[in-house]
Amino acid sequence: MDKSASRTTHPRLYVLDTNVLIHDPNALLNFQEHHVAIPMTVLEELDHLKAGKHSVAAECRQAIRLIDQLLGEANPEQVEQGVPIQRGKGAPRGSLSILMSRLDTALSGLPEHLNDNKIINQLVELQGRRPDVEVVLVSKDINMRLKARACGVAAEDYHTDQLVDDVALLPRGYHEVGGSFWQKVGKVDTRQEIGRTVHRVQLNGSLPNVHVNEFIVDEQGFVGWIKEVDKRQMLLLDLHQEPLLHQEAWGLKPRDIYQALALYALLDPDIHLVNLTGAAGSGKTILALAAAIEQTMVSKRYRRIIVTRSVQGLDEDIGFLPGTETEKMEPWLGAITDNLEALHMDDESTHGSVDYILQRVPLQFKSLNYIRGRSFQQSLILIDECQNLTPHQMKTIITRAGTGSKVVCLGNLAQIDTPYLSATSSGLTYLTERFKDFPHGVHITLQGVPRSVLAEYAEAHL
Repeated sequence: MDKSASRTTHPRLYVLDTNVLIHDPNALLNFQEHHVAIPMTVLEELDHLKAGKHSVAAECRQAIRLIDQLLGEANPEQVEQGVPIQRGKGAPRGSLSILMSRLDTALSGLPEHLNDNKIINQLVELQGRRPDVEVVLVSKDINMRLKARACGVAAEDYHTDQLVDDVALLPRGYHEVGGSFWQKVGKVDTRQEIGRTVHRVQLNGSLPNVHVNEFIVDEQGFVGWIKEVDKRQMLLLDLHQEPLLHQEAWGLKPRDIYQALALYALLDPDIHLVNLTGAAGSGKTILALAAAIEQTMVSKRYRRIIVTRSVQGLDEDIGFLPGTETEKMEPWLGAITDNLEALHMDDESTHGSVDYILQRVPLQFKSLNYIRGRSFQQSLILIDECQNLTPHQMKTIITRAGTGSKVVCLGNLAQIDTPYLSATSSGLTYLTERFKDFPHGVHITLQGVPRSVLAEYAEAHL
């Protein structure tokens, strides 16, 4: 859906594809005064998917329940013509209808063996029958949009939950200042508190646009953590670079200042959400895992570690693998065991150390399906490959965090494997933008590829 849709001078008829309702089960409420239609083919696809073991089954069921709720007791004629959409206590706006097939198969344009083609043919017929109606197909499938346009049907992506048009505009979690940060400051009030130094800095045009819990790093070694910010001033907590670089979690030390900032946030009990992004090999998983084991085994801050990830095909395949849920998940969570080995490379028996850790550490591998509907107390929830989650799925998982829990999201927007997601529509992008002002959340974009010289060259040149 185009963001300008709500500003058109007359209502349109938006026809929603199945992938839009899977991406956002509440999508049909987001078209303001316009008319929304669900093709019968889409209802059949939702019905087919709702009973599966894959992660989209819950989205399908939620979408079906909402459609049923909005249609209420309407008779078949009203369902086809459009039922007004009631939004809260105000007057109804827009309408919802089920698009019935009236196709003469002999006159259909595209071969009918694909559901996408059935929907497009139906819209071509609808446009011919009702030339006064502006029909727009809304789909996350770029190929379907191309086919629709080729057949003369307007088609748009669903952008309602897309907060940025360019991921380069996303906050990185820190601001790098050339030279000395203090040369750009006009007025500052510095105070010594118990065990820490804070600076209240007057904002001026030479300072960057900042958000709470972002960091400021200059070339002279100053590191400041923004704890409060308004239009006139910000409160900086002075963090000394040397102690940051000499932090340690389960024997792991950061390799650069960005990893140091990430580790600092991971170990801070007042930070409930840590969002780490970066290229492959930048240290996201190993930092999160080391901090998780440290806080579970040493400081006893959390009772257990819940590890999950989104993988294309995981939910379809997991049911056919032998063994328990943990044993089924292990092949998909090889990155976790690989990083456990990396943390114990210097041990006399790396394999024995990893087995020992897996036996002693309350580390649980969970499928995304098993996380829905649960609440995890005093747990560190580690979510890998977050770039493959939709905004709705991201919300579903984040809201599972109970009292005393911490959520760590890891992802790389350059490695999206889901066909209907892009860097701008990913749940990881949505989370980063939505939580940039959350006082208990930190986002860090890790730099470089310290994995190896080969990995660094490949990242830059392939």
